[in-house]
Amino acid sequence: MHPETRTRRRNERLFRLLCLGCLLLPLLMLAWLLGDLVIKALPRLHMDFLSGFPSRRAAEAGILPGMVGSLYLILLTISLAMPVGVGAAIYLEEFGRRSRAAQLIEVNIANLAGVPSIIYGLLGLEIFVRVLGLGRSLLAGAATLALLVLPVIIMATREALRTVPDSLREAAVGLGATPWQVVRQVVLPQAVPGIMTGCILAVSRAIGETAPLVVIGALTFITFLPDGVLAPFTALPIQIFNWISRPQAAFAHNAAAGIVVLMGTLLLLNATAIYLRERMERMQKGAH
Repeated sequence: MHPETRTRRRNERLFRLLCLGCLLLPLLMLAWLLGDLVIKALPRLHMDFLSGFPSRRAAEAGILPGMVGSLYLILLTISLAMPVGVGAAIYLEEFGRRSRAAQLIEVNIANLAGVPSIIYGLLGLEIFVRVLGLGRSLLAGAATLALLVLPVIIMATREALRTVPDSLREAAVGLGATPWQVVRQVVLPQAVPGIMTGCILAVSRAIGETAPLVVIGALTFITFLPDGVLAPFTALPIQIFNWISRPQAAFAHNAAAGIVVLMGTLLLLNATAIYLRERMERMQKGAH
């Protein structure tokens, strides 16, 4: 074999080993961190912890207010963000493609997608908490998170709408359908799997956000459940932040258990997104 060929093959093997090492190193670090986290969390993962209220004693503390607050936040957030985001995406993609207003909106959406979450918290503090007078309530928190995930929903919905072939639109127009009928009866049913996936992934991002909720004044220690949309609240990330900032080692175990619960929730949401997408795609294929 020619010496130059041997050198080239040796360099190729070394490069492959380097790439494999770059892949395995972060995976091993992640596995080590997750293993350490689970080991610390296991002693606290029981029903008393999941159904209990926060306490100044680490052994008696629970995360029920954080779990309930996060559930209410997510339901309100998706109720506010999904109609606006899907509607904006439909306008931009189906009706306003060539208008200057649509182009200006597209540029702003692209910019908003890269804004740090704490900026949304400052915006929510000024608009929802102070100007609109909602106070440090569930509704103010959900509106702030809705602003945070709105660009994600819009972009995901637009991508889903783009996957619908133009031939379907042209066929519907040829049969005499109006533009709105084309969107409602032809385009949207085909794009629903992608839209649902984008919305669930956006919710997955919102459920783990801490900075916007800290800025608008979510409570870190409450011993009651919210009784309305204008009630004060806490959330799982806020509760975890409170525990991890305590000097006692026992609260670190509580924080680890809270992180495991939050990660389980995120995995469940992502699995739900994958399941819904595959199920709806199978239903569409079966209908054809």
